[in-house]
Amino acid sequence: MNQLTAQAPGGVPHLSQWQGVWRWLLLAFALVFSLGVAQVAHAQEADPNREMSTAAPGIDADQWRQVRSGETGPNYRDSRADSNYNLINASGETWRQWRNRWVSPFGLIVIGGMIVIITLFYLIVGRKHLEEPRSGRKLFRWPLFMRALHWSVASLFIVLALTGLNLLFGKFVFRGLFGDAFWGWMVSSSKLLHNYLGPIFSVLLIVMLVSLIKDNMPKKHDLEWFKKGGGLVGKGHVDAGFANGGEKAWYWLLASVGLLVVASGFVLDFPNFGQGRDTMQWANLVHAVGALGLTAVSVGHIYIGTLGTEGSLEGMTTGYVDETWAKEHHNLWYEEVKDQAVSEQELADREASKDAGESPAPRSS
Repeated sequence: MNQLTAQAPGGVPHLSQWQGVWRWLLLAFALVFSLGVAQVAHAQEADPNREMSTAAPGIDADQWRQVRSGETGPNYRDSRADSNYNLINASGETWRQWRNRWVSPFGLIVIGGMIVIITLFYLIVGRKHLEEPRSGRKLFRWPLFMRALHWSVASLFIVLALTGLNLLFGKFVFRGLFGDAFWGWMVSSSKLLHNYLGPIFSVLLIVMLVSLIKDNMPKKHDLEWFKKGGGLVGKGHVDAGFANGGEKAWYWLLASVGLLVVASGFVLDFPNFGQGRDTMQWANLVHAVGALGLTAVSVGHIYIGTLGTEGSLEGMTTGYVDETWAKEHHNLWYEEVKDQAVSEQELADREASKDAGESPAPRSS
């Protein structure tokens, strides 16, 4: 019987057995302690300069300046995804400075300034009411297809504007109010909506622009419309066809800046066609500046079409406008279509007959 198996009566281990266990514990502690002391001694003897030269030989201030200036070399090139960029991408810092110092303040100034101007205009001038009483006779202006197209584009525009503003400015507002968790959900949802609804908006915008191009070709009387500020300057009504000068300006702004925003959005939305980071950085700046500018102008467009002008909104909701509204705002178009005016009672009868015609007819035996 050896010491490790010998036991006293009652199953209690002998003292010699406990001594063997303690020897093994002391040996393990000594081994761990010696390793710790060795690590401390090695750390004290380390030469940082020598280790730096081994890990990245020859790194000095001049070489970092070369990297930052854009010079390439095998020792400081980012090789990810066949990239030729340096470890320090100077263009990325330039993009960040442009975005934070110029684009973001530009957005706050133009959108905030437009809201302030419109608010002051409404408080001082007020709503544009019809000068003559409504005639009760209606002119057909917008077919169902154009109304559905307009509201689809408008709804998507508002969603894209709000999600884009959240991506640009939201962290300065909602992150502090609701915390990181809620803000993380907000920015993730905004990015998802923006990326997926953007292409749908783009297609519908192009369809709308093509559908309206005939009525938005510039005419000589449009120049006079701008000179008189759409009727705010001087006396009398300003000549306007189906679309007045302001509506045409909004159309061509969408046809130019809007399509530029669409194109830059596709560059950002589909980064799998070989565009590099520099291209996407410039696309981001173009997209942001164009979208912020359109958002600011859209505030004016929304105001004029809803609260600012009596009778404008009903044209895009019902398709019909009052004869008086047509005379005062689009007199040249009114002269072309005035023979097609119908009374409100006639419109009601048409709707009633249409509803009756849509009901299933009784079967003949």
